[in-house]
Amino acid sequence: MSKKTIVFTGGGSAGHVTPNIAIINELNKNDWEIKYIGSKKGIEKELIKKLEIPYFGISSGKLRRYIDIENVIDLFRVIKGCVDARRVLKKLNPNLLFSKGGFVSVPVIIAASSLKIPIFIHESDMTPGLANKISQRFATKIFTSFEEARNHFPKSKTTVIGSPIRKELLNGSKEQGIEFLNFNSFKPIITIMGGSLGAKKINETVRNSLNELTKNYQIVHLCGKGNIDGSLLGRQSYAQFEYVHEELADIIAASSMIITRGGSNAIFEFLALNKPMLIIPLTKNQSRGDQILNAKSFEEKGFAMMLEEENLTDNSLLNALETLTRNREMFITTMKKSNQSKALDVLITEINKIK
Repeated sequence: MSKKTIVFTGGGSAGHVTPNIAIINELNKNDWEIKYIGSKKGIEKELIKKLEIPYFGISSGKLRRYIDIENVIDLFRVIKGCVDARRVLKKLNPNLLFSKGGFVSVPVIIAASSLKIPIFIHESDMTPGLANKISQRFATKIFTSFEEARNHFPKSKTTVIGSPIRKELLNGSKEQGIEFLNFNSFKPIITIMGGSLGAKKINETVRNSLNELTKNYQIVHLCGKGNIDGSLLGRQSYAQFEYVHEELADIIAASSMIITRGGSNAIFEFLALNKPMLIIPLTKNQSRGDQILNAKSFEEKGFAMMLEEENLTDNSLLNALETLTRNREMFITTMKKSNQSKALDVLITEINKIK
């Protein structure tokens, strides 16, 4: 029996790529040929190349909700992206296109629709981004992380499943994490991550508070590309990295708590791992406000605490961590009842139904 072909798309940030990677890692390679279409220079290219999957770069423009002269230029980039994507898809002739959103996905989805290729999309946030708002009309099936997101899509083709979790994250070793970090097993470990690009305000506040933080905790600081502070290298109870790949599962396994942005994929992963979170979402000045909605939803369900960046100070950070530590077991008990880690299995089953 000949293999079926699946093409993945999605990019612009790690959040639009890691769920695709989770699915790719679980697909049976004897049944599926796997390809990826992304932008020519986006983070998705770097992440997918590590998997040694054929990657096709296309032209992509940014989608903006406001008036800007760049919109005109980017419209032509999107049109060129449609032409690029259609040429690639005609050659690959896939059985299915799976999209995780981001600007680059729109021309790929439009091209796939014109070629009558079935299209699955997954929306991570409570409200859809502009890419998925445009893409929904072309989709065969739509999957969402949040129940609340269902209201923004056609009910007949939308299913709420949660967010696909990378299976390798579930198999981390606490002992190997502690050894890798050169930490001890006595003081609790907090992992701080501000996304693939880091987070300036979070980074500054953490470093300003280090003297107090390291009295009670050991700190793993994933500070983003170009954000290592040389003056803090070798500091006791503090380990900083731009980004970690293979060691992440072990680091999370060793962590008692997480400080994170409000990106849906990340917070669903920590939920599946029962790691109490302090969520510091991107502000409305930095985003469309989706992370704030995600964080509020998790706080209301008892999975996390939220601290808005506008209220982030050395004191508010320390106070929030003290409260999180005090109520840690309560958060873990609530998280264990959530049963929100089945999304990956659902998606694999749905993908395998494709003829």
